[in-house]
Amino acid sequence: MYDIIYIGGGLNYAGAIVAAKNGKKVALIENDLNQLGGVCLHKGCIPSKMFLHYANTVYESKNDLFEGSLKLDMQTLFEKKDKLLKNVTKIVQKQCEGFDLIEGKGVVVAPNTVKVGDATYKAEYIVMGTGSSPFIPEGIAYDGKAVITSNDVLNLTKLPEKIAVYGTGAIGLEMASFFASAGSEVTLIGRHDILLKGAHPNIESAIKEQFEKLGVTFMPEHTIQSAKATKRGVHTTFENGSEKYFEMLLVATGRKPNTDVVACDEIAVGKGIETDVWFETTLPRHYAVGDCNGKVQLAHAARAEVLNVTEQILGNRPRALDLDHVVKFIHTLPMSYAYVGKRKSELEKAGIAYKEKLVGLNQFTYSVYNHAAKGVMVSYVDSEGFILGGEILAPNAEELIATVGMALAGEMDAAHAKRVIFAHPTFSEALERTFYRL
Repeated sequence: MYDIIYIGGGLNYAGAIVAAKNGKKVALIENDLNQLGGVCLHKGCIPSKMFLHYANTVYESKNDLFEGSLKLDMQTLFEKKDKLLKNVTKIVQKQCEGFDLIEGKGVVVAPNTVKVGDATYKAEYIVMGTGSSPFIPEGIAYDGKAVITSNDVLNLTKLPEKIAVYGTGAIGLEMASFFASAGSEVTLIGRHDILLKGAHPNIESAIKEQFEKLGVTFMPEHTIQSAKATKRGVHTTFENGSEKYFEMLLVATGRKPNTDVVACDEIAVGKGIETDVWFETTLPRHYAVGDCNGKVQLAHAARAEVLNVTEQILGNRPRALDLDHVVKFIHTLPMSYAYVGKRKSELEKAGIAYKEKLVGLNQFTYSVYNHAAKGVMVSYVDSEGFILGGEILAPNAEELIATVGMALAGEMDAAHAKRVIFAHPTFSEALERTFYRL
């Protein structure tokens, strides 16, 4: 009998560490203990950002200031990535020595009861953090070789000459950016005519121009009906009746919550495992955090959720998380996109009175040699001047947006925000200017 069982070894392990250090008897169940740290560490944000980092070096080398050309050695990059992940996994495993690690597929079969194979475990509290898996639409024949997902990209040892990317969400845009920057010929297939759903119109047009400059061919309003690997290539047919062959097709149409951890009627499952604002399911003392609850599919959100739940269990009465305050970003090259709080599209849809100030990075000399002349920063305030959110298109936007996130957490108004004196020359100066103009 345990105090808490955590199912899923992704960011769930952060909660297990805290609970164990506070005297709770804890078990963590994970399919593969070599995958502790989850998708983010092994198949997602850590290796993908590593790939983008080195692809950016190739992109920078194409500047006319440099002579010669660089080529990304995928075999070496794969080996470097593999070594990094093995070392980090050992660190995570070391951190988990304070509680029981159980390898296998955990399933909640009854209240307070988890089965792993033939073994049964019980706990007063159960925290499910089973993540998500790539979603492959019906009609697409995935084979892991010619038709791949982002999981397979990170195991490539050779850069494809040509590749089609299906999907314009975070994964699709990041992968298209990686391949194009690294030197592949990229076709980006979208079901709609936009690349950044919900983004400020100025940012949407700027990101389209950025992809055009990278050499990406955009096929908007093309929904794939079927795709299958053939000797000639991946035969792809579209709903509009057209068809094409691609050397390789990367399917990046989102991820689906892993909900098969639930095998009892007391826990409701919809698009994800249903929870309230405290991440408690329809069965008391049973929680679902991270991707599996279908709220925000981001590693830092999962970590915040499991720590919040653990604090609840420990009796520390934390504040409810405001998921609007979770930073969202898409890491493209050379500029990335990030936002936090409410965006223009969301404010208008909700009928909230707001004021916005937009500053283009072309006003700053710093943008010239950072490929950021089309960059944009936007801040939003309500009718009383309190900050509602912000959007950024700039190099390292995911870092710059933290200032807006802090302002939201501190419930600041623009008058207080503009007291901060930002460094020069930096892109953060543009954010400072939006505050001054509000």
